[in-house]
Amino acid sequence: MWKGVIEAYRMFLPVTDATPVVSLCEGNTPLIQLHNLPGLFNIAAEWYAKYEGLNPTGSFKDRGMCMAITKAKEAGSKIVMCASTGNTSAAAAAYAARAGMACCVLIPEGKIALGKLSQAMLHGALVLQIQGNFDDALTLVREITAEYPITLVNSLNPYRIEGQKTGAFEIVDQLGDAPDFHFIPVGNAGNITAYWKGYTEYFSHQKSTKLPKMMGYQAAGSAPIVMGHPIEHPDTIATAIRIGNPASWQQAVAARDESGGLIDMVTDDEITQAQQMLAGHEGIFCEPASAASIAGVIKYAQANRFESGQRIVSILTGHGLKDPTRAIEIASRPVVVDRTKAAILKVLSPMLESA
Repeated sequence: MWKGVIEAYRMFLPVTDATPVVSLCEGNTPLIQLHNLPGLFNIAAEWYAKYEGLNPTGSFKDRGMCMAITKAKEAGSKIVMCASTGNTSAAAAAYAARAGMACCVLIPEGKIALGKLSQAMLHGALVLQIQGNFDDALTLVREITAEYPITLVNSLNPYRIEGQKTGAFEIVDQLGDAPDFHFIPVGNAGNITAYWKGYTEYFSHQKSTKLPKMMGYQAAGSAPIVMGHPIEHPDTIATAIRIGNPASWQQAVAARDESGGLIDMVTDDEITQAQQMLAGHEGIFCEPASAASIAGVIKYAQANRFESGQRIVSILTGHGLKDPTRAIEIASRPVVVDRTKAAILKVLSPMLESA
């Protein structure tokens, strides 16, 4: 029986037998081989999607939050706090509730997907919307937690990175080795940092024979690392990566450089197309930010050749139901028909002819 990432990878994590583990059985998410998209884009390599949207609160944040809340509880903390574009707030609220702790989250006003906001509120967190962006919220959280007995649980908390690195362990365990390319969305840049840490640790313990190229993708309207400077007013439909000054900027650059990878950007149109194609051709529903790792592969393949025998992994950071409003906006509408078999068959006829 799967008991969560701390129990599964205890020897690689900063815990002891006395540590009060707080878990919702996160991790153990499927690594799904894509069968249809590779052919559409002439990709000869094996292409997999690590579906982190199937974590307990619907995103990869659960991996890190279980460690952050566990260590906060071990230290005797009663209150945790974070800034969030949505997924962090949902995870922090859920794990704090599990631990019997209070949780406060700061979010940018009007810039949060409703699926994520409703989660945090239902889990009982104090949710405060500020008149500013994510970077403003994080600045305030850092100041408040430095002055008061409140534990910061953003990815600046090193235990978040410790938990998130377990995603790399799982990929190696599932594939039998590290992939050749690891494509991942980049927002606050904690996740690319964590995955690289996980890959290098597993490699050093001879759990894998190689290291992947880390391929990070930001949204074009929110691409400070690509542009080389903070973005004062980041703008993208991919709300989870709408961050203008990533907290783990330097660590992400280090992961890119040490792995021989890259950090690039994709447009909102490319993200939307990738989200639609992944759902329509592979049956996998991810939120917009997740689709950046699919759009990244497509963009890279247009200028570079993947070889047969190579393995690509795209991280799908959150479930599509995290942002139902966007899904409704880009989905096709129901066709209204009369309540007769003839009317239904008339609309169905093109489909039947191609069957």
